[in-house]
Order: sequence, then structure tokens, then C-alpha cells
Amino acid sequence: MEIQRIDPEEAKRLLDSDEGYAYLDVRSRDEFRAGHAPGAVNIPLLDNNPAGPGLVPNSHFLQEVEESFGKDAKIIAACLRGGRSLKAARLLVGNGYTHVVDMRGGYDGEIDREGNVTFPGWSRRDLPTTTDE
Repeated sequence: MEIQRIDPEEAKRLLDSDEGYAYLDVRSRDEFRAGHAPGAVNIPLLDNNPAGPGLVPNSHFLQEVEESFGKDAKIIAACLRGGRSLKAARLLVGNGYTHVVDMRGGYDGEIDREGNVTFPGWSRRDLPTTTDE
């Protein structure tokens, strides 16, 4: 099944609507604490490696999502640039979630090989952000 990808403005519109969408931020806890969309739920797909630098898979990801959301929940998956959230959205749909969309560009934005932003994300579009947990 192909995952529907939406831009940050569409994500904001859905979150502000009465359709019941939730923003699932799959970035690491440290990335989330640095800034996120208001009301976002943080369940990392990958999290900080306790043994050293880098990120490691969160082996409890699906369990944590199931504890927070029913299979029929309307979920907007998002991360830093769009890669992890697309993987998370595919994983969720593959495990029976029926209303999952991916926010293209993530919180910061897609970048090219030189580090130039090619598709601005949530924060670069001046959409609301917070560091509140």
C-alpha cells in the first residue's frame, strides 16, 4: 500500500480540523526536546544509542504506538526530514493501522547532498513549535 504524503501546511490544517488527527513525532527524544509541533506525541522509531553515538532501533516502537493509539486512529507521522516517518508510516500500515499519512519534509526539511534545503519542513515554514513536553 502506498503511503499518502502531505506537506506541513496540510498537516497543520488536519490537526486544526475536527477530524481528530494526531501528530506522531518519531524522532529521538533529544530531537523532540529541542523543538516540536504543539501537542505532538513522541514515540521514537530510532533513539539514542546508550552505548555511544548514533541512533538504534526502538524495539518497543509498535507496542508504544499501540498503547497510545488505536488501529483506527488518524495519525500524521513526522520526523526530522521525512525518512524515518515514512518508514514508521509503512510499518504502522503493515501492522493494521488504517489512517496513517506521512508529513513530507518532517520538522526541519529535506536536504540535498550538499546540505541545501530542498523542501522546507514544519519549523522552516514558521508553523507553531514548542519545547514543552
